[in-house]
Amino acid sequence: MKVYTRTGDDGTTALFGGGRVAKSHPRIAAYGTVDEANAALGMARAALADADDALRQRADALLGRIQEELFVLGGDLASPGDVKYPVPRIDAAHTEQLEADIDALTSDLTPLKHFVLPGGTPAAAALHLARTICRRAERHVVETAALEEISADALHYLNRLSDFLFTLARWVNHAAGVAEPVWAPVADRTPSGD
Repeated sequence: MKVYTRTGDDGTTALFGGGRVAKSHPRIAAYGTVDEANAALGMARAALADADDALRQRADALLGRIQEELFVLGGDLASPGDVKYPVPRIDAAHTEQLEADIDALTSDLTPLKHFVLPGGTPAAAALHLARTICRRAERHVVETAALEEISADALHYLNRLSDFLFTLARWVNHAAGVAEPVWAPVADRTPSGD
């Protein structure tokens, strides 16, 4: 099987179950951005290679499951609701598992009292990047839902996933013994001009 098909050379792409839409369609932007988030999670997993075994194993197991779920989510978003054959879909149980994971990770952390700046370990920084990409995917799903039917479970999952990635980034820094960068407000951030 060849990687290229030439069928998209006209600027369109196929949806699961048939039909073609422009590559600029919000549905394509939604599942394309989910794919970007998945790639950023791959970077985070690669950045965990140098972490101690316990940290790496726990975070990698969580991220491996999430990457699998993002493939399901991408297929879900690429499949209009009237597809005639069964398509795996994100459902409420996926979101509930994310909530359980968030609660478990949070139990290891100090209470959040400041805004957190993305950074710390390379893995945590990659997780923050994935979080922002996830938020963009969520915005594309909202845009698509205004035009056509999209699963509410997909939207709930993306919203909770960004919370999970934020929490996991904090947990990775904590488990690595790296202080998370925090935003400290100051009265005047205007450059002095000196």
